Amino acid sequence: MTALEFTSVVEKMAPTLRPAAFNLTRDTDDAKDLVQETLLKAFVNRDKFRAGTNLKAWLYTIMRNTFINHYNKVTKRTSSIDTDEYFQFLSTDTKMVAVNGANGEFVMKDIYAAIEQLPEEFRTPFMMYYVGYKYLEIADQLKLPIGTVKNRIHLARKELKEQLSVYAYGD
Repeated sequence: MTALEFTSVVEKMAPTLRPAAFNLTRDTDDAKDLVQETLLKAFVNRDKFRAGTNLKAWLYTIMRNTFINHYNKVTKRTSSIDTDEYFQFLSTDTKMVAVNGANGEFVMKDIYAAIEQLPEEFRTPFMMYYVGYKYLEIADQLKLPIGTVKNRIHLARKELKEQLSVYAYGD
């Protein structure tokens, strides 16, 4: 397949990529950007496409991988979070602002009280996870097996859910 033929076929398939891009991004502008980036990568890597294979599937794979890579890049947190920040977060009495004022303040007081009631062995890994640490980072910092960290965070969530069940919707 010549470069001109390849370009023509790919450009004809571009509109079929848009719905899938929207399903991934849930935003019209981001979907357009994702399709555009997918087409650019397809044109740049034209030599990697094997004639006789499914071009549409190849384009969808490029799009999905592009989306995943972008998502990972955006959500990736650095592992250099200062532990002083974490302990400072735990020790300060922070007030969170909520749109509905009084109700939000009552809810936050109840949440902080519920967190304070957790046993230290559950509270520390839970709060580290809450402020952005990954499971592996928490395990390294606390010198615990990763399974123990995951279990303690799970148990903390379960306990908080039980303590804060009054705020559950639809129960």
